[in-house]
Amino acid sequence: MPNTIAFNPDYPDITQSDALYARALGLIPGQTQTLAKGPGQYVRGVAPKFVARGRGAHILDVDGNEFIDYNMGIGPLSLGYAYDVVDDAIRAQLAEGITYSLVHPLEVEVAELLREVIPNAEMVRFSKSGNDVTSAAVRLARAYTGRDTVLCCGYHGWHDWYISVTDRNRGIPQATRDLTFTIDYNDIQSVRDALDENTACVILEPVVFDAPHNNFLHELKDACERNGTLLIFDEMWTGFRLALGGAQEYFGIKADLACFSKAIANGMPLSVLTGRKDVMELCEKDVFFYTTFGGEALSLAAAKATIGEMREKHVQKHLFRQGRTLKDGFNAIAAQLTMPSVLCKGFDCRTIITFDASVGNPLLQKSYVQQEMIKRGILWSGFHNISFSHSDDDVEYTLAVYREVLPLLKDAVETGTLAERLRGEPVEPVFRKTSNFNTKARTPHA
Repeated sequence: MPNTIAFNPDYPDITQSDALYARALGLIPGQTQTLAKGPGQYVRGVAPKFVARGRGAHILDVDGNEFIDYNMGIGPLSLGYAYDVVDDAIRAQLAEGITYSLVHPLEVEVAELLREVIPNAEMVRFSKSGNDVTSAAVRLARAYTGRDTVLCCGYHGWHDWYISVTDRNRGIPQATRDLTFTIDYNDIQSVRDALDENTACVILEPVVFDAPHNNFLHELKDACERNGTLLIFDEMWTGFRLALGGAQEYFGIKADLACFSKAIANGMPLSVLTGRKDVMELCEKDVFFYTTFGGEALSLAAAKATIGEMREKHVQKHLFRQGRTLKDGFNAIAAQLTMPSVLCKGFDCRTIITFDASVGNPLLQKSYVQQEMIKRGILWSGFHNISFSHSDDDVEYTLAVYREVLPLLKDAVETGTLAERLRGEPVEPVFRKTSNFNTKARTPHA
């Protein structure tokens, strides 16, 4: 029988997952389209690799094993899998058509809705992925300012302008590499030192897991204004989670441009660029940013339903409440076990478990915890990406699992047996970290 969400006696059978994985080898690079979903991010030999279906906050893999999911599609499932209100809207639109030869009314309706809920969304442009809109924002900033240099902080996708500052930058021309540099979050002096007369924009994730200190975001806005540089918020994770209007609403600050995706359409592919009219209107004639599928109607119908549900049900309050219970509960368990080396941190709607390298290899610690969480019916990769479908029972059960797994981790660390307790290959490191996303900092006025 497949494993369920329970304290199962055995690790799950993943025969069908492994068979599909064998077919993918040599056919799909990395065996996945999304790095964070790939086999390398899970303990091989224990974790499932392929999913069959989901409902609420639970998924079933292709072998029939059931799990509470805390990855939620790596962010987009803000309401939950197979959420009726959204799926009904998709089905209703599907009966009318998907992509047309003229503009569909949903493009106007959803743009008007976004203008209502997102601060400074004076104009709106739709696309499909976060990469699209962050790259369009950078192009707009360069066009508006007549400058070339970009300063970034966080993760912004795979396009040349950003990926050149990471350790996966092969194939990027040197001329492109020479135009993007990085700043340090919560270090306003690193921004002031890097800003110069050729800086078109600063683009950053308003928060990742660490909160802004010493009024950092407002100081950043002031520094950009003084330098004639545009401020761009990459709100892929903060949008529709921290608040309905994202980080701009939550922190009371307006960026010149803001980019959204993930949570906006509960799993349908949609991204949004919003911002000041005098910048955005360059898309009318001067800056080309058009796509065949930008106005695809199923995703727009999903977004309209998702945002409507968030407004009506006060979804963000639920995300914070459930996430806070998990975070505080995890840290209380760790404190009771005298385990200062593990910590759950971040904003309540999205938290991360960190492992102290001073007591053992963090990847091995994470891998061992993941292995034991999966055995007990929780799909876990170190994060709590909370959705509206995570119930009180889900959270209570998860804390019960932590009460059993954390003592196992403590014993493995203290006895030096972490590696031998792993039943498969540990998770792999990627350049997508929780800090130091970028590898190329800018020296002052270089």
